[in-house]
Order: sequence, then C-alpha cells, then structure tokens
Amino acid sequence: MQVGSMKMGRAEGVQRNDIHLSQPHREEKFVHKEFSQLPKDLFGTSGRHSGEEKDDEEYEKDLDNEVDGKNITRIQKFESSYRSNVSVLVESSKDDLREEDGLGDQIMGSLGLGDDAEVKNAVARISSKRGKDFRTDFSRGHRVSSQRMRIQRRVMPCRRDIDAFAPSFLAIFESLVPAEEEKAKQRQLLLSLSKLINKEWPNAQLYLYGSCANSFGVSNSDIDVCLSIDDTEISKADILLKLADILQSGNLQNVQALTRARVPIVKLMDPVTGISCDICINNLLAVVNTKLLGDYAKIDARLRQLAFIVKHWARSRRVNETYQGTLSSYAYVIMCIHFLQLRRPAILPCLQAMEATYVVTVNSTKYAYFDQVEKLNGFGGRNKESISRLLWAFFQYWAYHHDYTNDVISVRMGSIISKQAKDWTRRIGNDRHLICIEDPLEITHDLGRVVDKFSIKILREEFERAANILQYDPKPTVTLFEPYVPPQRHLQDKDTLSIIEN
Repeated sequence: MQVGSMKMGRAEGVQRNDIHLSQPHREEKFVHKEFSQLPKDLFGTSGRHSGEEKDDEEYEKDLDNEVDGKNITRIQKFESSYRSNVSVLVESSKDDLREEDGLGDQIMGSLGLGDDAEVKNAVARISSKRGKDFRTDFSRGHRVSSQRMRIQRRVMPCRRDIDAFAPSFLAIFESLVPAEEEKAKQRQLLLSLSKLINKEWPNAQLYLYGSCANSFGVSNSDIDVCLSIDDTEISKADILLKLADILQSGNLQNVQALTRARVPIVKLMDPVTGISCDICINNLLAVVNTKLLGDYAKIDARLRQLAFIVKHWARSRRVNETYQGTLSSYAYVIMCIHFLQLRRPAILPCLQAMEATYVVTVNSTKYAYFDQVEKLNGFGGRNKESISRLLWAFFQYWAYHHDYTNDVISVRMGSIISKQAKDWTRRIGNDRHLICIEDPLEITHDLGRVVDKFSIKILREEFERAANILQYDPKPTVTLFEPYVPPQRHLQDKDTLSIIEN
C-alpha cells in the first residue's frame, strides 16, 4: 500500500542525514540503526470495560435522538460525584499528546511548592482520582440540535453575502502568521543548539518538527526539536538527563528533563531569542509527518488560511485542549486537509494515494507518498470557493453532515472510511471513538480518542454555534471568535488547600 510522499527536503534549519536514492522514487533512511518507536497507544489500553462500552454506545444513540438539554440532569449528577476533586486546567495542549505524566511536577512548579513531600502526595492523590471523564466545566454541551433539526439544516443554502466576509477573514489569517523575524530566531536557536550538542555527540542531528516547521504554526509559538542520535549504549532517559546537563552548561534557562512523560522531553528557554523549546529523542516519525503536512500546505494557499482560522476559533472557544477531552491543533489541521480533499471540485489531492516519489524508513516501517508538489500547482484551481465560504462549509459539515456513529475521516485515503473497517466501534480502555480522525502515518492512532461522551457534546455544540454564526450573524468575523469564559470554580480538595495555605 502506498502511503504518499514528498521529497524530504530539510524542514527549516534541519540538518540532513544519509540519503539513499533509488528509482523511480527515492528512499531516505535516518542515520542511526534503530529508533524507539512512538507508543501506538498513547493513552493506554487496560482492556475492555463492557459497562463503559455500553455507556458510549447508548450515548451515540441518545445524541441522535435527544431534544436539546435532555441530559442536563444526568450530567449534573456526574458533576456532583467529583466535587472532592481539584479542577486542573491546562491552558494549551501541545500539538499532539505530551501532557499527562509530567503534570504533577508542573503543578508544583507553578505553585512554587518545590519538593515538599506532603505536597507531592496531595498532587499524586489528585492525579490518581482524575479519570478521563473528569472535566472542570459542565455548563456546556446541553444545546446540541435534535436529529430532526440537523436534517433540516443540512439542506440550507449558504447565505448570499458570504463572500463579502472573505477579506476580513484573510486579514485575521495574516495577523496570525509568524513574522519572518520570528522564523529567523527559530533558525538561530536551532543552530546554537546544534553546535552545543555536537560537542558531545558529533554525529547527532537536530530536526524541527511540528507546527513550527510544517507551515501551520502561529505567532509566538514554542518550537519542537527532535534529536536523532545513534547511541545504543545508554537509555533514552539517560540521554535526556545528559542532554539537560549539556543545555544548562550552555546558559540556557528553565532546563527540565521530563523522563517519565509519554513522549520524554527536555524543556528549555533561550534567553537570547526568548523562545521556549522542547527536545525529544529519535521521534523521527513526527519529522516525516511534519514534511507531509508542509507539502500539503504548498499545494493550495486556502489550506493554511482555513487551518489558521479554525485553530484560532478553537483556542478562543476552548475546544483545543486534549487534557480537557477536546482536540489538538494537529487534529484540526488534519480535519482541514480532509475537508479540502472532499470538496467538489477537489482543492487538495490525496498524496498518499498517488505514485510514491518519496520513501522513508523509520523503525523498520516504510512510509511513502508523492512529494513533487510543484507538479500540482493549480490543482484546486477549478474550485473558486472563497475562504469565507469554505469556512462556512467546514463548520456546516461538522455540525450537520458528519456521521459520528459510523464514519472515520482519512487523509491517507482521501475519503471517509467506516469505523467497522478500523475496528473503532467500541471503547477500549481510555480510548473512545466518538469522533474518529485517522492519523495519516500512524494509522492505528485515532486523534479523536481523547474525546468522551461529555466533551463530544461540547465540540458539536461549538460546531453548530460556528455554523449558525457564519449563516446568520451580521458580523461573523467578530462573533465567531468571541472567547468562551468558563464559570468560576474553586479548588475543592481540602487537603491540598490546607497544604497550600500553610
């Protein structure tokens, strides 16, 4: 099966490893012998819980038939059962899933509580109580439309003046794009880190990955760096600790090794550029993924415009927090790519379904796709839809058209595939499949698996709100991004409160 590819040109400032060419495509291999593969189950699989599976299945049926607000009482009962917990709010989740295991240390650090053993125990108690259903805000998600109303709204034509708002949306997009000066600072930091690290490991390579390198990063973002190192004599944790020592010797600030995180990293802040940075070890599939998304961005400018605006909306409405059961920025980008693949005429092709011109091997697995994007110039030219019309159609699709019960969106296939084909019809452990978004490379990974039966209602409510604003509001470029402000809540764990106060 072809996976699709583009030439693995250097992500900004990224040094290259050995490249092996072959005809008719080229194949690239990273320099070290063996990589530690990303965990396929990022949230754990503790086996099936038949009772919980039943809850999720019943929920999907309820959501398609309920009248607005029908389940408020049930939700309030659930909320009351957690009144002894502390509400922990993570302001912004990193692009795709690196948050949980280092959370206790982050909480104590932010409170300035140091290494106090009693505090650690309190935080551990909080963390152990928190399940995937634990949420801090139960005031949302009660106004999802009934099935009858959704069917009626599916056939509603777009407002006639929708294109008039395109210039304003484009201005919002331009305001979110990082300045060239910011990109130059990122390259400067990468070069400084390379010089520092190569003193200890001469053959090590640094790669930018994630939103800072795939053309979807907004202004003032942190950067993510992958350290590719072929050192099998020491463990990844020891490499991270040694890396932290090297970085501290280089006068970098706030250096912290999070060796027990699901994706272990070293965090740092560069006082010269003011940029914060996370460095992981041998996560080279993320580098390939970065290239794939970057290549899609080169095909049609409307992809970046749509993705930036959707991400801005998601942050404003607080549905961009994986820790709170909503979607990552990466997931929203995948949703935008898939949406543009399905437009008629199509705006984006399916690169992984085309003849592969780029092949790379990571952890003994080959990934391939068509990467000669210069040959696709003007691919979406027959589709004349403006950014405002595409934005309306995007939210219209996710509010009223998507079949949450049966469908999976797949950029890899450029189409909708069934949950049954993916075996994503039931909950396994903490993995729910209420909104299914297939990762284009790690295809067993559902980017929506963090969404539970409460947060899916919040997402769908927000999709409907956005669709209705774009359909009816006289000033959609303002109203759409009005920040959601959650109701004030107080810390409710008495033990923790007494420790902090003392």
